[in-house]
This record gives sequence, structure tokens and C-alpha cells, in this order.
Amino acid sequence: MVDWNLAVATATRLVRPGPDVSRDEAREIVAELRRHAKAAEEHVRAFTRMIPEGAEPEDTPVLVVDRAGWVRANVAGFREVLRPLLDKMQERRGNIPGGAVLGAVGGKVTGVELGMLLSFLSSRVLGQYETFAPATRELPAAPGGGGRLLLVAPNIVHVERELDVAPHDFRLWVCLHEETHRTQFTAVPWLRDHLEGEIQSFLGETEVDPMTVLERLREAAQSLAGGRPEGEEGEEGRSLVELVQTPAQREILGRLTAVMSLLEGHADYVMDGVGPQVVPSVAEIREKFKERRAKGASRLDMALRKLLGLDAKLRQYRDGERFVRAVVDEVGMDGFNRVWTSPNTLPTKAEIAKPADWVARVHRKAES
Repeated sequence: MVDWNLAVATATRLVRPGPDVSRDEAREIVAELRRHAKAAEEHVRAFTRMIPEGAEPEDTPVLVVDRAGWVRANVAGFREVLRPLLDKMQERRGNIPGGAVLGAVGGKVTGVELGMLLSFLSSRVLGQYETFAPATRELPAAPGGGGRLLLVAPNIVHVERELDVAPHDFRLWVCLHEETHRTQFTAVPWLRDHLEGEIQSFLGETEVDPMTVLERLREAAQSLAGGRPEGEEGEEGRSLVELVQTPAQREILGRLTAVMSLLEGHADYVMDGVGPQVVPSVAEIREKFKERRAKGASRLDMALRKLLGLDAKLRQYRDGERFVRAVVDEVGMDGFNRVWTSPNTLPTKAEIAKPADWVARVHRKAES
């Protein structure tokens, strides 16, 4: 169904070269990012208080990678997460005359398309906590499983030069954000399984009938073009990815959106909370980075961001950070940390927009 090797080869071939640095500079950058990741771990743990004093969760590795390394890690993760859906689609296609030939051709096409998408994204990601790829020599993980923290060195250098900010400060600032994600998953053992369960539920609702998919794509195209039925509002705010979903998938996506808003907003909040203590130029970095996020890039880049739903990710940072800040202001950091108690204490999408409702549900209910 997907030629994964072709996806990697396509992305690697199309990926843009990184900033011009000498071999010695590259070694220094890699070493510094590793040092910053270690320092950020201590700062984040002290600030968030997510890990009780004396407790030591399983460690997960920090990998400083180039753009091609980021692609390989994400293909490995996609391959694992999508396996049940692709097996279902393969089984259905096997009952169609000529299905094997169609599958081989379709796998090549899908591999090229996925590779093109990953090449586009690979120059935009500064870091990522990758949770789903199985452990290999190239992608090590903690002894008991789990993920790994990826820091994409060429992209970090590119952005620090583009913003014209102090490189050492910017690298530590980025590490604070990404280390928060690492802490979230190592301190909250159920979080990875919960996310995987939601993703598998989402994929389990995916239509595998080609005619149904084509009909939904046609409706999505009409909505994006402004041709939705009279009285149907709100479609202009959705990406193509959202528009081809079933009602059940949209419900699951609402829960996933709330969790991702929490994780991203919490990382931004921690980054800004720790930053003034350890990053001298944090105010300048934050201001320039916010301007960069808001401004975007070319028209083509903005169109692709809209199509792929990347604009929604930018809203997650903003809405999630506002939620975390409001809750901490109301009930303190320890009160906020009740959010990590179980899946039932995670905020809903509506509560992300109205933090007081989460406080009322989780705190006042527990105190009554």
C-alpha cells in the first residue's frame, strides 16, 4: 500500500540543503545541542514539578539529526502507527481482480507523495519527541520502550540566522520546549498508550471503499472552493485533512486536538517560564519568533500550511499556552499537574477555550 523505502528515497532526494557550515562547526553545534538538552532536562523538571523528588523515570535518548534523519525517524513511526489500517486496506484490495498489480503501482505513487510531503516538512521542524517508531540501532529508545527526542540541527541553525539572534541562547531556548515534551511522556507513563489508542480509533473509522472516499473528497473540494450547501457554516476554517473525515473521526479529532493543544501549550509555557532565568536574550528571541510564526512565508507555503492543517497546529500553541497559564494562575503548578492524573483529567476541546470549566470539573468536583 505504501512503498516506505521509496518515500524515504524521495524525501532525501528532494530535501533542501541546510545552512552552510564547516565540518568543525557542525561538530560544535551537535555537541552544544546535546549539552543544552541535558541542561534543559534539569530546568524543566524543576519548573514543572512533574517528576517527584527522588523518582527517576526511564531515560530516553536525545538524537541530534539532519533533515534526512528526521525523515527516516518519521517514516518508521508512520509505518508502525498505520500498520493496522494498511493491513485492512491490503486485505480488501486482495479481493479485487488485479488488486496485486494495483497495489504495487499505488504503493509507488503513495511512497512518492509521502516523500514529497516529508521533504516539505523536514525543513520546518526544529525538534520533535518521536514516540511510535520501534527501537533500532539508528533510533534507540529506553530499555522498556518509549520514544526519543529529535533535534534537527540544520533547521535550528537556519532559524537562528534568519532571526539574527544569539545562537547559544536560541539553541537552549529550543531545547527547553522540546525537553518539556520529553518530560511529559517520561513522567506520564500512560500518555503514549492513550495517544496511540486515540489514533488507532481514528484510523479504525477510516473508509476503505474507494467510491466513498472519492465522494468525500468531492464534497471537500466543493467546501474549499466555497461551494458548500447553503446554511452549512464553518467549513472554511477546516483543512482538507479535516474535511474528508467521518463524523466519528471528527469527534476523535476533537479529543486529539485538545491533547495536542495541552502538550504544545504546556511546552511554550515552560519555555517562557524557564527562559528568563537561563536565556539572557529570551525576550528578543520570543518576539522575533512570534513574528515569524504569524507572518509565515510565501503564498505557496501558506497555501500548503492551510491544506495540511499546519495553521491549526499554530493555533494549538496559542490556545494551549493560554489554557495552561490561566489554570496555573488559578490553582498553581501542582494544581495544574492534576491534568496528568489520567485520561479523564485531560481537558476537552471546549475546556481548552474555557480553562475555568476544567478547573471546576477537576478541582471543585474533587474537593466536594
